[in-house]
This record gives sequence, structure tokens and C-alpha cells, in this order.
Amino acid sequence: MITGELKSKVDKLWDTFWSGGISNPLSVIEQISYLLFIKRLDELELAKERKAQRLGGEVKDPSFTPEQQGYRWSNFRHLEAQEMIKIVRDHAFPMIKELGKEGGAYAAHMKDATFMIANASLLSTVVEQIDQIPMADRDTKGDLYEYMLSKLSTAGTNGQFRTPRHIIKMIVELMEPTPREIVCDPACGTGGFLVAVSEYMRDLKDGDGNSVLNAAGNREHFNSEMFHGFDFDPTMLRIGSMNMMLHGIEDPKIEARDSLSEDHAAVNEEFTLILANPPFKGSVDKEGIASDLKKVVNTKKTELLFGALFLRLLKKGGRAAVIVPDGVLFGSSRAHKALRKMLVEDHKLDGIISMPSGVFKPYAGVSTAIMIFTKTGAGGTDAVWFYDMQADGLSLDDKRSPVEQNDIPDILARWKGRDIGQDTDRKAKAFFVPKEEIAENNYDLSINRYKEIEYEEVEYDPPLEILGKLKGLEDEIRADLNELEEMLK
Repeated sequence: MITGELKSKVDKLWDTFWSGGISNPLSVIEQISYLLFIKRLDELELAKERKAQRLGGEVKDPSFTPEQQGYRWSNFRHLEAQEMIKIVRDHAFPMIKELGKEGGAYAAHMKDATFMIANASLLSTVVEQIDQIPMADRDTKGDLYEYMLSKLSTAGTNGQFRTPRHIIKMIVELMEPTPREIVCDPACGTGGFLVAVSEYMRDLKDGDGNSVLNAAGNREHFNSEMFHGFDFDPTMLRIGSMNMMLHGIEDPKIEARDSLSEDHAAVNEEFTLILANPPFKGSVDKEGIASDLKKVVNTKKTELLFGALFLRLLKKGGRAAVIVPDGVLFGSSRAHKALRKMLVEDHKLDGIISMPSGVFKPYAGVSTAIMIFTKTGAGGTDAVWFYDMQADGLSLDDKRSPVEQNDIPDILARWKGRDIGQDTDRKAKAFFVPKEEIAENNYDLSINRYKEIEYEEVEYDPPLEILGKLKGLEDEIRADLNELEEMLK
């Protein structure tokens, strides 16, 4: 958990960029990311050097040639401002742009990066401030980066916005990923879902209380094969890759890919778990949509096309938990109905969690739901589990302040203990609805279609009695006005 002292240091760093003329939140995070990456390369090199000293050998696979030693963070951070900016701008930054695949996912997305810090004193101040922020352990690095990402307070042009961290954590806990999972977020943005899976796996223990990552092959799978993400925004690719690296994921597979486009080679049945919050609004050019997706749902709406994409990406038996706008659940178009029918009849629709409209404030006020399903290709839906979530532990206004009401613990408990034979009370927060009833309702998946609301009878006073009370109030007001008038004479 990030402390008040660390928050103030990050806020001070943020203010330094703003006063230095870099005010776009995305640009600020990008520039900090570049410097953190340069610092990280030096930290890795120092670790290699310490190991070589202990073993009495040479440094294996050095990141810096003898000519590049001056480009290391530990060497330039003490220089005068003018000398420092020449080193970073003209040498260290171009070096990380040229690392390519050798530097992992982050370096691979650096080709379009721009170093925006033109002021020598600004760079010197920023380097000094970053140096003062303790980032020795993975948890602190991750929390600091998450705190910076929380400053992104506006949605993107295609409906992208950050999913709240506690909602991501809830979804991951609902899905209970396993050590050999192959996880994908095809609209990964800052990488929040992938990071949350990594944190879940680090905390997961076997029957003897040992970390599951210590079992044979699990650590290697975790570092190189478990995490996959797609995005078409170069800035998001860089920020997401940095976020994952600072959370200790060595080689995430983050690809520049427009997931819905015909321009990219199709990825088919490669993943066992999909977690996503795809773009909610807008439509795409029909000519550019992947033809295999159009065969599933003939539409230009991104939220429906992503539904078809999830099914294409999942292996048989693979699972998905995705956030969708409420319109996906009850929309009356042919494409809306086709997608819902497919999930219910051809695969296994496991659950729908209806969320209140304030969950995504201040980004947006749209009503959303979490859709959980399993790809089977052979049906399997007997009944669908619904939950009416009304509170998430934060106020549902733009401030999103902590409140006592929180359904998340109840959601997790009821999901794990769900019973198709017992969870039948439609007046409760959680209940099952048989597949046959859903089919009869045109595959409508909105919870209001099935939930029974219990109305409390309210008794009112007789009308004449209410009028008498109103006259009494008027008499009191008139008396007060008369008294005020006398005082003013």
C-alpha cells in the first residue's frame, strides 16, 4: 500500500512536470516511464555485476558496452544539468529505443517514442526526485505506478478508460486462475487485468503452504508464457508494458494489434482465460473488420465484435470474465440477440453481475455488467447465475469516496457457494434463472427482467388531515413574518 509520504513525492514529481510545461497526464507518465526504464536497466546491470563479483567471473550478457557506461543512471545522475541532458537525450534515450526485442516488450514498443524533456533543469530535478523515491521492492514499484495511472481521469476517444483496481481484483478472484493459465486481455490498455493475475498468482499457495510458482516449470511459464495483451495505442503499449515490468513480470507478450481488424493475422484458440474491459462506444469501419468476426455478429458495434473475438481467442474449455455495457444484455438488434443466443445455446454462460452506474466515475456514468462464460462449442448452459450489485465500497459520485456499503465480499462468497437448487429466490441479490426462461425472453440477460422487487406499503394520513397540517404551517410562517415586520419598523 502506498503511504502518504510516497504519495506526496509522486505528487511533487507530477507538479514538477506540469510547471515544466508537460501537462498531458499520458505524456507525464510516458516521460517518467522512460526514465524508470533507464534506471531499471542500470539496476539490472548492477545486480549482474554483484553476482559476477561473488562468483569471481565476468558479467554475463551486459546491457552496456564499455563505451556506454556513461549512459547508466548511476553515472549520469550526479552530473550538472546541461551535461546530464546531453547524455540522456542524445545517448541513453536513443539506446533504449534501439534495444528492440532484446529489451523485452517495453523496448519493442519504443520506436515511436519521443523524449519531451527539453529543459535541462527540469530533467535534473526529475532525476533527483525519482532517485529519492524508494523503489527497491516490486510491491512499492507497482503501487507507485498504479498511483500515477490513477491520475488518468478522462476516457479515450474509442471509449477506453481505466477499470477500477478493486473491480479488477474482484474479477480475478472470481475466476481463480491456475499456475499454467494462458491469460489474454485483447484491449489491455495499462495492463491492469494482467497485473492483477500476476499478484494473485504470487499469493497463491499449494496444499503445503508453499508458493505455487515454486513448482517445476511454473515460474518459467509465469515469466514468459502466461501473460498476453493487445492494444493499438502505442502510448498504452509502452505504459502497459512498463506497468507489468514494475510488477515483476519479466517478459509479457504485449503486442501492437487492433484486435478487431482484418489487417492482423487472426489469433485463434490460444488462451485459457480472457479478462477484459473492451471499448464501450462507437463503431468501426465495416470494411476493416475481420471477416471471421463479421460472420459471427454482423455489426459495426465494438462491444459486440469483442464478444465474437473472445470466443475466437479462447481454447475449448477456456473461460472469460468481461465487462460489457448494459445494452449488450438487452439490445434488440439482430446482432445483439445473436451474440446472447450463441453464449447461452452454443457455449456455457455462467453468470451475469449487474454493476451500478457509478462504478466507472469520474470516467463515465454508463451502467455495466460482468459477463462470465466458458467456451464449449457444445452448449452446457442449464441456468445463469445473476447478482444485483448495488455498492462497491466507494460512493457512486465523481468523488468515489470510501463508504461502508460493499457487495464485493458477498459476491465472492455467493459465487463460490452458488447452488442451482437453492439459489432460486428472485427477491435476493443472487439467484439462478433457467435457460428455458431466458430463451423465452428473447435471450434478454438484464437482471431487471428476472428480479422480483418487493414493494413496501406506505400509509399516508387522510387528505383532510394533511391539509390541516399545511394550514398550521402557513399560520406559523405568517406569524413569523409579522414578527419580523414589527422588528423592522
